[in-house]
Amino acid sequence: MTNARDAFSTHEVRNQVPPLVGHNTADDPTLREGLEREGAGWAVPEVDELGRLAGTAEAQAWGRLAERVAPVLHTHDRYGNRVDEVEYVPAYHQLMETAVGHGLHGAPWADDRPGAHVARAAKFYAWNVDAGHGCPISMTYAVVPALRANPELSAAFEPLLTNRAYDFGLRDPATKRGLIAGMSMTEKQGGSDVRANTTTASRQADGTWVLRGHKWFTSAPMSDMFLTLAQTPAGVTCFLVPRVLPGGEPNAMRFVRLKEKLGNRSNASSEIEYDAAVGWLVGEEGRGVRTIVEMVNMTRLDCVIGSSAGLRTAVTMAAHHARHRSAFGKLLVDQPAMRNVLADLQVESEASTTAMMRLAGANDRAIRGDEGEAALRRIALAVTKYYVCKRSPIAVGEALECLGGNGYIEEHDIARIYREMPLLSIWEGSGNVAALDALRALAKEPHTLDAFFAEASLAEGVDARYDEAVDRLKKELTSFDDIELRARRIVEQMALVFQGSQLLRHSPAAVADAFCASRLGRDWGGALGTLPPGLDLDPIIERTATGFPG
Repeated sequence: MTNARDAFSTHEVRNQVPPLVGHNTADDPTLREGLEREGAGWAVPEVDELGRLAGTAEAQAWGRLAERVAPVLHTHDRYGNRVDEVEYVPAYHQLMETAVGHGLHGAPWADDRPGAHVARAAKFYAWNVDAGHGCPISMTYAVVPALRANPELSAAFEPLLTNRAYDFGLRDPATKRGLIAGMSMTEKQGGSDVRANTTTASRQADGTWVLRGHKWFTSAPMSDMFLTLAQTPAGVTCFLVPRVLPGGEPNAMRFVRLKEKLGNRSNASSEIEYDAAVGWLVGEEGRGVRTIVEMVNMTRLDCVIGSSAGLRTAVTMAAHHARHRSAFGKLLVDQPAMRNVLADLQVESEASTTAMMRLAGANDRAIRGDEGEAALRRIALAVTKYYVCKRSPIAVGEALECLGGNGYIEEHDIARIYREMPLLSIWEGSGNVAALDALRALAKEPHTLDAFFAEASLAEGVDARYDEAVDRLKKELTSFDDIELRARRIVEQMALVFQGSQLLRHSPAAVADAFCASRLGRDWGGALGTLPPGLDLDPIIERTATGFPG
């Protein structure tokens, strides 16, 4: 007699991949080696703690739920009063509490230990369970150096911006245990051209300023305060605008709508109006762009960290899949074509992460007064932000394809990573802006180019293909004719030389050889997975599996 259950059973599920849980996202040799090299080896236990948490089913569920249940804008309460509040799912607050509690926000600014900012970069990399909440975390980190242009405001708010307490809710900032900050700069007519902004600020008798205008993008609108730009008679000027004024009265910031984005939905991005909002001057009147530059440097570094982290996570997912999925009689990881893809993805990931950790070290030392490292950060960050953030969407797309149709469904986390990657190339200056900024540094701060080639020289004589790439770059820079037309070409070559310098000195020989053969020697196709024959792929592919459960 046929069992009823058997009658409707069409197949037994086999050859499917187990969930990737119970691993340590910080168990990445490139990350660990960088931590030691850049002076933050003392932070390995802290980074591991966060990496193990990121690998749990619970933390991954927070990320999925925060993304699935989007924030909701409430412009008015039930009685018709204007409230301008955004409601988040509890999982979002759990993500924020974890990030703040582990010091991913402003905490390094209150930590005197050498390497504190390197440790923070590594933790930001390891805690890659949701991109959306990383936005207010990154902005809180970046606001501190800009705010120091007003010592009085810095003294009042920096202790709260660096405190490891997540205290959500709209209240007088002075009454809270910890603060989250954002920035509100771009407008419809200007975008990256912030000098075209039309928001105005008028000085008041009590020393405050009143702002009126419309901002096209304001991320994390439930933050406690925002750095913003507005026009004064002296020109574009920077202000700190609180959501709630001293004494508890709401500031006049009106939410028009929340944006429907291609990428993360867990973080609210809003369009707002300043309707006589009160702000405090930060820095010199008319020098707002210069004041905000230090904040932009920090958030650009976080774009590189976020791109590198997303790429590493995607490569890990692809490698995990390939080790469990069979096709045509063999595991995918044993198929020659797939091995080429996985090895090429790992090389891309290691190049990004190694460069990122070098920049984190330069950033830490620049903050502590090292002028040489500040010069290197200035130019290397611009070129790396351009290139890594351009490459990551392509590489993550290739990693997604390793999973086939399974990767294309929203139930798989790699689809969420793929949707997020283009943002990091757009945020803080899209490709052309980043490339032109690098050229601006070369023209106005020529010592930055000296710092760049000094760094590049440390790897000369190790590999002829690298030496030839350095020579090509120098020839490219001998002429400034049509330089803006050649901006992307020049900046890409600089980024590859910078990555090559790091890999030749710090990565296994197999990784450096594959990088030099493909990216510098140009023995490569137009897609990933086109490494030339004769390379030693086994040790490269082995490095994709670190941190796997079991």
